[in-house]
Amino acid sequence: MKNVLKAAVLAAGAFFALNSSAAEKVRIGYWSSGVSLGYGTVLENKDFLAKRGIDAEFVHFPDVNAPIKALAAGSIDLAFGAPLAGVFSSASEGVPIKIFAATQPADVQFVVPQGSPITSLDQLKGKKVGMSPAGSSVAVIAATLLQGNNHIGPNDFQLIGGNESRLAQFLVQKQVNAAALRSLTIEQLDELKVTSLGSFADEWKKLTHSEAVPYIGVGAVRSQLIEQHPETVARVVAALRDTLAWGKDHRQEVVTLLQQKANLPQRDAEIYFSRWDSMNRITFEPADIDTLKRQHQVFVANGTVKGDVPDNLYDSAAWQAAKSIK
Repeated sequence: MKNVLKAAVLAAGAFFALNSSAAEKVRIGYWSSGVSLGYGTVLENKDFLAKRGIDAEFVHFPDVNAPIKALAAGSIDLAFGAPLAGVFSSASEGVPIKIFAATQPADVQFVVPQGSPITSLDQLKGKKVGMSPAGSSVAVIAATLLQGNNHIGPNDFQLIGGNESRLAQFLVQKQVNAAALRSLTIEQLDELKVTSLGSFADEWKKLTHSEAVPYIGVGAVRSQLIEQHPETVARVVAALRDTLAWGKDHRQEVVTLLQQKANLPQRDAEIYFSRWDSMNRITFEPADIDTLKRQHQVFVANGTVKGDVPDNLYDSAAWQAAKSIK
């Protein structure tokens, strides 16, 4: 297996050397809200993909689960920040997709308004809890944690779905008792002070007795593309890596882009930049794959995701090949 992988990496390196000027069309989709919005804005408005020989066509989706449906329908080729739970569910139903990278750690917290009589997660039974829509990775992880650590089943609380800004509004208007919000959103709140009841990271460690941090978003791609053209996906991986590194070192340019292209207020754009590294990743090492596999096992065990996924769902060929691209 190692020899095969080494040969694939060498072959990919030769391909890049010979064809670096050949731009290939790739349709890339992402959810235009939450964490994906900021990273996607930078990726779309800089030329990292073009420099790697990718002629990108970006497709924005207002619904968190829409990129998975678009992959299944063949209307896009690749998605970053795709909801992990949706990928698992689609793969178990036979949709020909692969995971090629882990892209978004679960930087999420359970919170209540400051002064709330609710002081622990086990008190959420029978309550209204706001979070990303049903079927999203946040919703699946939240349900898994509440059930596994606090014996609160999916039918023991009312899930109120919405995007981050809507969830914050629900808290302000007292339409929910608690919410699962990204740390980014919590920092952006100015009308309401909240108290954290626990983070996804800490609750996951408690549930799994491990130091792994769960992922909510991954890079997903049509099986046909990565199987027939792994070098194309490797170029995309290299561009994603370039974007992450550039963003870390260009604070003002990122803030300006988010203001001008994503319509974020300056304060929100600056807060997004401050969490650039904690919210965005591009990695697919064996440890990452092990974490994703464990997430699937835990989700299935708790009934929040149903069905097995194929062994070849995790395809690291493009990630390994991208290591040869400097």
